[in-house]
Amino acid sequence: MLNEDKIPYNAMPLVQYYTRTHFKPVESLPDVYQDSSSVADTVVQEIKSQIEDCIVIENEGIQRKITTVLEKTEEEQRENAQTRNIVKQINRIITNNLSDKVSHILSSQVDYDPRHEAFWFVGGVDLPPKLISSRRKRGWSVEDAQKPLNRPVQYLGIPLLTLRNHLPLKPVIPYSECENPEFKVAKFSTIPKSVGYVTDYRHGTNIPGFWPGDFDEFGLISYHGRGHLLVRPQSFGTEDNLEALHCQAMKSSFGWLLAQANYQGFTTYNDLTYPLVTQTVITNGNLMSFYVYQLNTISMHDDNLDNPKHNICMGTKPMNLYDTIEDGKVKGLNDDVLKMLVQFYLNAPEEREHDMKPYLGKEEQFVADIEDDNKRSWLESTYKHLMSNRPKHNLLPEIYLWEKIYKIQHNTRFFEAKRRPFELGFDPFIRRLDDHLPPYIPKALRPYPKCRKKFETTYYPKV
Repeated sequence: MLNEDKIPYNAMPLVQYYTRTHFKPVESLPDVYQDSSSVADTVVQEIKSQIEDCIVIENEGIQRKITTVLEKTEEEQRENAQTRNIVKQINRIITNNLSDKVSHILSSQVDYDPRHEAFWFVGGVDLPPKLISSRRKRGWSVEDAQKPLNRPVQYLGIPLLTLRNHLPLKPVIPYSECENPEFKVAKFSTIPKSVGYVTDYRHGTNIPGFWPGDFDEFGLISYHGRGHLLVRPQSFGTEDNLEALHCQAMKSSFGWLLAQANYQGFTTYNDLTYPLVTQTVITNGNLMSFYVYQLNTISMHDDNLDNPKHNICMGTKPMNLYDTIEDGKVKGLNDDVLKMLVQFYLNAPEEREHDMKPYLGKEEQFVADIEDDNKRSWLESTYKHLMSNRPKHNLLPEIYLWEKIYKIQHNTRFFEAKRRPFELGFDPFIRRLDDHLPPYIPKALRPYPKCRKKFETTYYPKV
């Protein structure tokens, strides 16, 4: 489980390998942003006073009452709430100013606290000792028990604010450059648990903040908070906190672009045929880090470990938007930082010449394209139910602690009758999606005059 705001110590090698990302620290934005430099200077001077006013109001003009929760401290929640309001105001000011200057701003959608989730497989990771021992207990040979296994990875994140458009951003570097050997990422085969990441049993989900079929399906900008740094131990040091920001940017950018690519028909085993680009800002209302991420490949399973393509992430160090607030006024507003933020908005998306959905059908690309009303309604409701990760129809059987100790780890109760699933060789985790009773049809709602059909029709894919 890769969570956006939970980053263990020294997690950058794992994040880079799991996302196949080459990170390049930069002091300024790439060369593709230089064309909008003069326009950005003009916009900064027009909105400078408005930005100062919103910063003062959100910092000194609002009194917040925070109700703490178990997962986060009061200080972290207070900073996240303040950052969220400042980001909303900055986005409002910039978009209002640019809506009559550039066409793509007016046609873009703004999402607040969207749901970003991504699921993929990673190969080349060492097997857990428990998996090897369980394979040996089931009669596997020593060589077969050591065979590699694709590790499923799930990303979960909630940005503060995102912008998306119906056209994708232009690539930062040529697509052919993604095979450059200089971008190669070091292999990280250590078990994720040794770094500090945990595992969970859930349904894999790919959600970029909207449902399939939405017209604006390509991301432009995403804002993220950095309140999680407040609860990190001080022993981690400043350098690891900086790496934590880079890890947050790589995970959030890769996860958002992967979910968008999934809606275009690409998966872990059907790799991208063109690059996708997004822009990420990590801030607390004052400190701002800027990242540009280009997704070139999502194929990193065991059968394609020699994939020469790599993803690229360019990022800056945190920079102060202003120095202090004194007597109700902002002192030392940094025009260069504000200019970089405006240049993100001025980066216009462009239409691509190639096929954007090469693996999807021509007539039916979305569930909404299905003509059969019953099938279309059933597929949409079932898909959204799976994406909600609600408990399934048949719950998993519980293994009590005494059973784990005296029956699984140590076979000391061999005289008892074998009735439990783990004693009968039955794996409750291996089950089909259609392993449940369909919805019941009451007699009053069955087709007239007589019908023996008691359950509704399902439309699961036939294997």
